[in-house]
Amino acid sequence: MATAQSGTGRTITTRIPARLDRLPWSRWHWSIVIGLGTVWILDGMEVTIVGNIAARLSEPGSGLPITSGEVTGIAAALYVTGACTGALFWGRLTDIYGRKKLFLITLAVYLGATALTALSFDTWWFFLFRFLTGFGIGGEYAAINSAIDELIPAKYRGRVDLLINGSYWLGAVGGALLSIVALNTSIFPADVGWRLTFALGAVLALVILLVRRHVPESPRWLLIHGRDDEAERIVGSIEERVTAEEGKELPRAADEMTIHQRTRTTFTEIARTVFARYRRRSTLGFALFIGQAFLYNAITFGFGAILTQFFDVPSGNTGYYFAVIAAGNFLGPLLLGKLFDTVGRRVMISGTYVLSGALLFGTAWLFDRGSLTAATMTACWCVVLFFASAGASSAYLTVSEIFPMETRAMSIAFFYALGTAAGGISGPLLFAELTNTGKVGDTVLAFQIGAGLMVAAGIVAAILAVNAERRSLEDIATPLSAAEPQQAAARS
Repeated sequence: MATAQSGTGRTITTRIPARLDRLPWSRWHWSIVIGLGTVWILDGMEVTIVGNIAARLSEPGSGLPITSGEVTGIAAALYVTGACTGALFWGRLTDIYGRKKLFLITLAVYLGATALTALSFDTWWFFLFRFLTGFGIGGEYAAINSAIDELIPAKYRGRVDLLINGSYWLGAVGGALLSIVALNTSIFPADVGWRLTFALGAVLALVILLVRRHVPESPRWLLIHGRDDEAERIVGSIEERVTAEEGKELPRAADEMTIHQRTRTTFTEIARTVFARYRRRSTLGFALFIGQAFLYNAITFGFGAILTQFFDVPSGNTGYYFAVIAAGNFLGPLLLGKLFDTVGRRVMISGTYVLSGALLFGTAWLFDRGSLTAATMTACWCVVLFFASAGASSAYLTVSEIFPMETRAMSIAFFYALGTAAGGISGPLLFAELTNTGKVGDTVLAFQIGAGLMVAAGIVAAILAVNAERRSLEDIATPLSAAEPQQAAARS
């Protein structure tokens, strides 16, 4: 690594990004996936539990004076509002102070807020700590997706990112099954079982926090912020572990880059980069997040209410149905993820969005005709969400890799917050109102809105998606600190 002095900080020439990208898959990479990716399991558990306990919380003896509509509407909207606010707040700090500090702090915030939710004694307390739980989770989206993309080799980045974001649905399966046990009044009293579900989430978060302490800071972030000696030590240590595992020397990393180190990037520079230099990519990110946020935050929050309202499924049994569609959601990124690295981003992103939207239109038509039962409705949702889940996960992948290193966490936070605010705050409020009317036509309308937005986002992706598969992050978007523009970095 060569260094030189510059007027605004040192100028260094390094191969560290190329060294990280040329690594073969190893046990060390699995440790990153486990240490960072498992938090989405907690998020999935949170959202699913709240959706499935809504009917029970509204019953006499639950310990809270709250209605089902307030749980799936106001509480859900507050959770998402907290997530949006947290994403922006923590996202800025992640770019300034590093990935590791923030993914430890945000998980601690989540842990505390979830534990305090379990102690809810009044509606206002429940609402407050649903907001704060979301506040912690929102920061996780920015810090974790930044760290994952900067540590995982380019060859595997797409499938790993999709799998990690898709692991949300493993949490959903766990949350659905857990709610079945927790809501069984022959096992737990009505005012105790639902509290235990939140307490368990706090315990799991504590375990993940202990594991996460061993995940290193992003060497790419360290390089830009003047800590290249630390970056060199981290990468050297990783290479030693991988070499020992492989039993042979690693190939030499040929590509190098020269950067001017800096301490932070101003809001003006971020805004100019995202909205002027990469305005087409910004349009793409916004469209993808709007489509997936409305479908997931609006409709899945109320899935349990649909089963009880239209199919007379007992509130204690909705978890079985949700576990089935959650499994379908996880299988999407698991089975389709590799295609995002081989077939390519543009085809797979647009295809999964358009296909899931079209299938949702079909589900709405069948529901409107009265052709569905609880079982067949669940089957339709499995198929829709198999494709939608892969598409939704690719939204996070897209905004985390198509903007420069210095703006990465803030870009993820911005598009997550903007898209989720539009589809995730208004969605639950609107959908709770529509399903509470008990009219089939109102629920069909909600399905059609979600489907239309997914199809529209797919069309945008077909036109604007970036061919980022198997390319280094520095090749996809030249760092703002780069001394010389990367020849292959497209501005689109």
